[in-house]
Amino acid sequence: MTSFLSYLINGISLGSVYAIIALGYTMVYGIAKMLNFAHGDVIMVGAYITFLAMTAAGMPPVLAVILSMILCTVLGITIERIAYKPLRNSASNLAVLITAIGVSYFLQNVALLIFGANTKSFSSVVVYEGFQLADGEINVSGVTLVTILACIIIMSVLTWFVNKTKAGQAMRAVSEDKGAAQLMGINVNGTIALTFAIGSGLAAVAGVLLCSAYPSLNPYTGSMPGIKAFVAAVFGGIGSIPGAMIGGILLGVIEILSKAYISSQLSDAIVFAVLIIVLLVKPTGILGKKIQEKV
Repeated sequence: MTSFLSYLINGISLGSVYAIIALGYTMVYGIAKMLNFAHGDVIMVGAYITFLAMTAAGMPPVLAVILSMILCTVLGITIERIAYKPLRNSASNLAVLITAIGVSYFLQNVALLIFGANTKSFSSVVVYEGFQLADGEINVSGVTLVTILACIIIMSVLTWFVNKTKAGQAMRAVSEDKGAAQLMGINVNGTIALTFAIGSGLAAVAGVLLCSAYPSLNPYTGSMPGIKAFVAAVFGGIGSIPGAMIGGILLGVIEILSKAYISSQLSDAIVFAVLIIVLLVKPTGILGKKIQEKV
């Protein structure tokens, strides 16, 4: 029983990282109706910025994370303006998707040129060592605790922001109908850029937490977590912020339990198999809503 609880806590921790990453996917899709597959590589960029800030510049972990969030926010806005904005009204969805994949490979190869292919050892930004439960049989690390709390706080603040602020209401309006929102005086381009900015800033946080829990960093660090976070977004219902949290945590728990009780080599296959089953039963995901198109 104690082993199961330990695996469950680790699964929730990993799922919290997936949930934070999935927010970027679900917000961009919910508002701009596009899949930003370069999002996973922004995670990698954020982790490298934090790594350099702490090792080369000697910055404290908190300041390094803040710097990473700022620079990744700028990166997200830049990607949206250069790569996606020119295609928004004229290009097909397939062209936008191919562009997103191209941006992803571009970021990976730039990182390869700058940092090389060697894996770096990432020092955790969390100094708290954690605590123990069940007479020391269950260890809850500081990284695990901070990751879970960060996910809860981010999800709560983001839900409040979308539902209670003018910028959030503008996002909801653009999500419903870009044309009508523009007629009502909403800056559609600015709203979409804000969405990319928020998603990219959160990707930096997710990258730091991921590399703190699994202390290794290379140019491909964000690839698989990015794909799994996309799966989590679809799992929970892409376009739904609570769905991203539920999907991410469920995905993390399934992955860790699969590694522990079935096979570490088959865990990824099991994760994707569960997604297929869920989509067969409920194609819109757990909290997704069926959209009726007018003809």
